[in-house]
Amino acid sequence: MKAVILAGGSGTRLYPVTIATNKHFLPIYNKPMIYYPLSLVMLLGIKDVLFIINPEDLENFKKLFKDGSHLGMNIDYKIQEKPNGLAEGLILAEDFIGNDNICYMLGDNIFFGHDIVKIMKEAKEEIEKNGGAYVFGYYVKDPERFGIVEFDEKGNVLSLEEKPKNPKSNYAVVGMYFYDNKAVQIAKNIKPSDRGELEITSVNEEYLRQNKLKVKLLGRGFAWFDAGTHDSFLEAGEFIETIENKTGLMVGCIEEIAYRNGWISKEELLKLAEPLKKTGYGQYLVGLANE
Repeated sequence: MKAVILAGGSGTRLYPVTIATNKHFLPIYNKPMIYYPLSLVMLLGIKDVLFIINPEDLENFKKLFKDGSHLGMNIDYKIQEKPNGLAEGLILAEDFIGNDNICYMLGDNIFFGHDIVKIMKEAKEEIEKNGGAYVFGYYVKDPERFGIVEFDEKGNVLSLEEKPKNPKSNYAVVGMYFYDNKAVQIAKNIKPSDRGELEITSVNEEYLRQNKLKVKLLGRGFAWFDAGTHDSFLEAGEFIETIENKTGLMVGCIEEIAYRNGWISKEELLKLAEPLKKTGYGQYLVGLANE
């Protein structure tokens, strides 16, 4: 399985902050927003990652992640000329994906929970074994802002709807999707919505029509932030700060994950820590190497 992380878009919901800066570089507490979805991909053991990005952001992404080899990974980039919808990323990633299945992540979504990696691994295994699509639902108080999933009394999925004016449920489909290889062709065949975009909800609807869509609900033990608004952005940062200060452990530390995965050595970890030695982040990495 390969991972595709969407990190383009115009970030208009965070204006004026993002007029001159891509939102994915903004800090969620002590690290860039984009570290968090990348860290989850790494925790799944996925080494091959493609970032879908804006043309003007390519150099900064390369400055941040290079080709991924310093993390024991293979990181590549694909330009999205303009934001034509989340599903377009699947089309742009076609050559990168090849014949593999796909972990598809939104770069501004932050997840936390004791079993988050476990349920992601279950989704990955389900797709690799049986194909189809596997997505996640989360209860929200403002469902008109999201893609919404409707269930019957037995928990079967009845419908999906993107940003509905009259939501049929309060369960939003969050920005973490697992697809078999057919997702690329499905994305190619969907039509733009009334908003003029290729909606990821349309891809999920096609899997639903084929009876190949699984939805797992994330309950009260999980936190999810769509950090694309000012309020949610601040909430996510405060949440991560609280967790890290209480536990002394970092959330979304990509160097730590690479080290614990055995992708880099102790010496390589210390080398990554060197330019960060004046920060708590760098000192944390040094502490890991000295455990």
